[in-house]
Amino acid sequence: MANIEVKAVRKNYGALPILKGIDLSIASGEFVVLVGPSGCGKSTLLRLIAGLEDTSQGQILIDGATVNDLPPRDRDIAMVFQSYALYPHMSVRDNMSYALKLRKKAADFISSAVTKAGAKLGLEALQDRKPRQLSGGQRQRVAMGRAIVRNPKAFLFDEPLSNLDARLREQMRFEIRKLHRDLGATSVYVTHDQIEAMTMADRIVAMNGGVIQQVGAPLELYDDPANMFVAGFIGSPAMNFLDAQAQPGEGGTTLRVGDTVLAVLAGQRLPEKVVVGIRPERATLSSEGNVPARVDLVEPTGLGTVAHLEIGGQGLKLFTTERPALKAGEVVKLAIAPGDLRLFDPASGERIRLA
Repeated sequence: MANIEVKAVRKNYGALPILKGIDLSIASGEFVVLVGPSGCGKSTLLRLIAGLEDTSQGQILIDGATVNDLPPRDRDIAMVFQSYALYPHMSVRDNMSYALKLRKKAADFISSAVTKAGAKLGLEALQDRKPRQLSGGQRQRVAMGRAIVRNPKAFLFDEPLSNLDARLREQMRFEIRKLHRDLGATSVYVTHDQIEAMTMADRIVAMNGGVIQQVGAPLELYDDPANMFVAGFIGSPAMNFLDAQAQPGEGGTTLRVGDTVLAVLAGQRLPEKVVVGIRPERATLSSEGNVPARVDLVEPTGLGTVAHLEIGGQGLKLFTTERPALKAGEVVKLAIAPGDLRLFDPASGERIRLA
């Protein structure tokens, strides 16, 4: 297990900046997920840690030692790629043992390591098959097994599940997390899928535009986002954003969306214009609600219902585990607790925290 530190790291491709000053500390044994949209720099950061790319500026340390000038093979890190990267002419056994053979490990050591890794991953009956005889999930297990046999200080995963179907991704998420629990190795996992990030991470690193937007436990980012990017990227269905006017009065500040009063915040002073964020599950249908909304579209999911509503001329998604009989065009009432609102500055996107 290893501590990994990234200090003021920048990466440019020519005049194009990709990473714009990254500072990140990963504790020994921690499972950290780098999440963000395509092009945000998360895979580039992973490749810098692995030594597959050179930093333009800054330091990368593993167990306190700077590794900027060390080649990948000397960093004692194993990487699992999206594309599996298996040798097609080799059996499962030979793919898993190849790195150990290159290091001239003893035959008994190699056999024992491959057997143990195969048992952890359910590959015992597949040892003599070639990659073309395996399913996508089995190939990914072999790629993971090849990393495990090396007993590295850290595992780096670069979107390893993106080529799998939804059901297999769910199964492999469980297997990777269970494997991490059993091995206790430091793991850095890159994905654009926020469900993977929420379900797998000890801590999430949300990235956008080559900058870390927020670092924290999954529910911390969900419940207490630092800005509109994090609020909108983490969560499915995504957080609703409504442009609102804040009108001060004797009873507090009234938030209006068009002509509709959304809430009254006691004792708060706010800018005239704000963006109001509401999680879809925090707006509830209620005959006693005081926020009118018109139904636009209803999507039953089996697990629950997503209702697309209109408030003051703006759209809002509502999620409920119930199955309400809603019809397009009808007007319903919503109950929205002021404490469930998240406010943001419309210009910067930064969070406005209430007193």
